Amino acid sequence: MFAIRQLIKNIPELTDLLFNKKLAHLISEFYESEYFLTKAIYFDKPSTSNWFVAYHQDLSISVDKKADVVNYKNWTYKKGQYGVHPPIKILQDTITARIHLDDTDKNNGALKVIPKSHLQGIVRTESNDWDIKTEHICEIKKGGAMLMKPLTLHASNRTTSNKRRRVIHLEFNKHKLSNPLNWSEYWNEQINIKDSI
Repeated sequence: MFAIRQLIKNIPELTDLLFNKKLAHLISEFYESEYFLTKAIYFDKPSTSNWFVAYHQDLSISVDKKADVVNYKNWTYKKGQYGVHPPIKILQDTITARIHLDDTDKNNGALKVIPKSHLQGIVRTESNDWDIKTEHICEIKKGGAMLMKPLTLHASNRTTSNKRRRVIHLEFNKHKLSNPLNWSEYWNEQINIKDSI
């Protein structure tokens, strides 16, 4: 899979295109607060992709430095970026928006989710605390968007249709991190939900 991480830092011209009233209105249907961007990634799953991603939760956030802070654990450092598992409240209040640049279905790696699994908090994926029978495949048309919680169990299959799957993955939050940590991709223009309604 090809990816451009820190997308807005690398291509700031995308901000006006992405952060419009349509996106703010979409978020406003579920949340009544002001959110700011904390992560932006461009994913390109090629048409010849022959791997799958097993069920997991997104437990890590990107921060600007490593520090010994209570309730921040499981530190990583990849490609010049620090990652850490924050307090669960931060994960619970994260909104993920996935904007699809291609038609996406079960044959080219559409996301599979276990509905309401985010309500269980952090789940050990090797356990049997979730029911695969409730699995839902999120088939999205080109130009469409989906919202999800990072604690929702999700996965994707191998591509079998020779069609690529390009997605812009955006994460939003409303919390400041514990001092001295800061969001590494903080974009200081809030998604103003009230003004979009």
